[in-house]
Amino acid sequence: MNPITPLRFVITGSSTGIGRALVERLLSRGHYVWGLARSDQTHFAHGLNGQFRSSRCDVSLWVEVESAACEVQTDWAQLDGIITCAGIQGEVGRALAANPADWSATVRANLEGTYHALRAFAPLLEKAARRAKIVCFSGGGATQARPNFSAYGVAKTGIVRLVETIAAEEKNKLLDINAIAPGSINTRLTDEIITLGPAIAGTEEYQAALQLKKTDGISLGQALNLVEWLLSPASDGISGKLLSAQWDPWASLDRQVAMLTKTDVYTLRRILPEDRAK
Repeated sequence: MNPITPLRFVITGSSTGIGRALVERLLSRGHYVWGLARSDQTHFAHGLNGQFRSSRCDVSLWVEVESAACEVQTDWAQLDGIITCAGIQGEVGRALAANPADWSATVRANLEGTYHALRAFAPLLEKAARRAKIVCFSGGGATQARPNFSAYGVAKTGIVRLVETIAAEEKNKLLDINAIAPGSINTRLTDEIITLGPAIAGTEEYQAALQLKKTDGISLGQALNLVEWLLSPASDGISGKLLSAQWDPWASLDRQVAMLTKTDVYTLRRILPEDRAK
């Protein structure tokens, strides 16, 4: 993205983890960011001269997201993009032994929280002076079963289908919406798995979390780079896709826009026996 032309972005889940890292990355590029999080972020805005604004908001509650959108609209006449990072790991353990209320709350925070943000800020996105961009976060459990993380996986799978559906509905508008799989990143979710232990999270998940704690966070940089690319004109016309920050050749996809719009590559689809025989 061209740092000479400041853009305006909303980021949900902006107080911690990937969301906070994205705020810092976009601010360093000279852009304006409005962060939405349940915690107070006013301290972060100190000395930024209005470059960063924030609203306290629980994205799982529509009334709070709608209120935050009204607050943003009071100061910003348009929005160039939105990145939905807000989410929780929530209920962990066997699906058939889970606490129903906690399981439901996990789905609401991740899936409904994403939808609420997209719905609330859609009017501002439509006023963008350039092609508007939406980046949603998928995650572990979206493309394959993830034992003991059913609520999280179901919600993240739903986000991918929501992205595909909105892309189809809005295909005639100047809007690109995509989901990304950021890869294994050392965040508070990693610490939660370690705290839960192998008995609840599962031995494989627990050991993976312990190993992740030893890494230097290289995959975080890859995720941030992919988000920036999806927010830039280089990705114009690519919409309704699920891209892996670590494994997909996303930096070269601008040369394959025509092909991607006609195929179901980088989407969630049912596999038939004849597909495996090819």
